Amino acid sequence: MGSLYLVRHGQASFGADDYDQLSALGSVQCRLLGEYLARHGLRFDRVLTGRLKRHRQSLDALRGGFGQSLPEAEALAGLDEYDSEAVVRAIHPGELPRARSPDQARQHFKLLREGLLAWMEGRVQPQGMPSHAEFRAGVADALTRAREQHQGRVLVVSSGGPIATAVGLVLDAPPASVVDLNMRLRNSALCEMVASASRHSLLSFNTLPHLDTPALAEHITYA
Repeated sequence: MGSLYLVRHGQASFGADDYDQLSALGSVQCRLLGEYLARHGLRFDRVLTGRLKRHRQSLDALRGGFGQSLPEAEALAGLDEYDSEAVVRAIHPGELPRARSPDQARQHFKLLREGLLAWMEGRVQPQGMPSHAEFRAGVADALTRAREQHQGRVLVVSSGGPIATAVGLVLDAPPASVVDLNMRLRNSALCEMVASASRHSLLSFNTLPHLDTPALAEHITYA
């Protein structure tokens, strides 16, 4: 029986011109996770990632904390994140100011939640993006590859959308629940699954064991 460890990337650059860039705190979050995994004696037989810069940077920081050899990563399109700006524009075609204040951030995530649900239910098609059925199929393919090709421990570094979708597939969750899972995933959070010959089962969701001390409480972020 194999195990799957899904890691959401560290804090990126929300509100900046280039979101796809790990922040200094994001690097620390992932390094601490790597240290935690090494401290608990975990070894990985395979590493899978999405193709985004923040995925690679998160894995690099995790490697630095792990301090031991990790297999070379295989980048899969099915682990790439959706385009959040395209999702929001699909339901809000007007001007979208950068979310540089708490009120603007709340408005962004409100629109994102609405846009994600509309995309999942097939009511809108964000420009330049696959249909949600295609997005979901890419995540399902990544899960199948992890289960069928690797019987040991598989480490996956991706984003909130693919990870929430993977959990939704395992739980057979409806779209609204998958959106809720997506919105609650924290940076560098860990989800664990176990694999049988035919399916994955969820063992844990959205945990931060590497940040679970009062001194590190301010390291917990969502975007």
